[in-house]
Amino acid sequence: MSPKYRSERVSTALVIGPITPGLSVPQPDPLGRRGRRSLAVVRESSRSEVDSVELTYTIAGEASLPAVVLLHALGENSSDWTMVAAPLAATYRVYAPDLRGHGASPHPGTYSLELMRSDVLRFLDALDLDDVSLIGHSLGGAVAYLVAEDDAQRVRRLVLEEPPPPLPATPPREVPSRPDRPLSFDWAVLEAITRQRNHPDPAWWDDLVCITAPTLIIAGVPGSHLPQDQLAAMAQRIPDATSMTIDAGHNVHATRPDAFLAAVVPFLAR
Repeated sequence: MSPKYRSERVSTALVIGPITPGLSVPQPDPLGRRGRRSLAVVRESSRSEVDSVELTYTIAGEASLPAVVLLHALGENSSDWTMVAAPLAATYRVYAPDLRGHGASPHPGTYSLELMRSDVLRFLDALDLDDVSLIGHSLGGAVAYLVAEDDAQRVRRLVLEEPPPPLPATPPREVPSRPDRPLSFDWAVLEAITRQRNHPDPAWWDDLVCITAPTLIIAGVPGSHLPQDQLAAMAQRIPDATSMTIDAGHNVHATRPDAFLAAVVPFLAR
């Protein structure tokens, strides 16, 4: 492991509501002390505690550096970002959570893009992250643009790698049979997200115009299963968005990490 990439895996118990007077808010220690930490939200929030979960995450980079949050694809977890997190940690404080139903985060059996969006917003609340760059791949890209729609001022830069467009899938997606082997994620996530992929909330498309962060959409044709014309339409709808193609298929950052970083690093530094 590179000495520039020092990480720990902890979880946050996200407490919604006013802070108790005199309560200290512990901060994650990237230098090796491990454990489960309870973090109080540092502002009042209208987001409900119902269905909230503790997200486990990996952290890397010095605490004083600008924050980057990496959101993984369906069926993956924070470890999927290792190849790009290590280089990013030289100049950024990198957080990579396991989304609900994935990896070491809880598998509560209740899943939706809205719940994942709220999980990430509570995660940012708990860590007092107010000016972050979000990088999301596939499912993580959808969660990232929903976060940017909901809380635009909090997102400094937005990178969407092969995000599923918030339009009905054509043809409709079908849920495959569950593999007969242990999985690192809850199969119910796939079932729930497939339903939403086929019947997305129309507001998600409408509210793309509410995203104020400079946005980079990375497409992976040829080899991508996503409709590239819809990705281009997303870039046109988001007010300050650009799009580019890296010939890598759907999993750009893992297949061609050097090309991915060559595009993302200058964009984050703008």
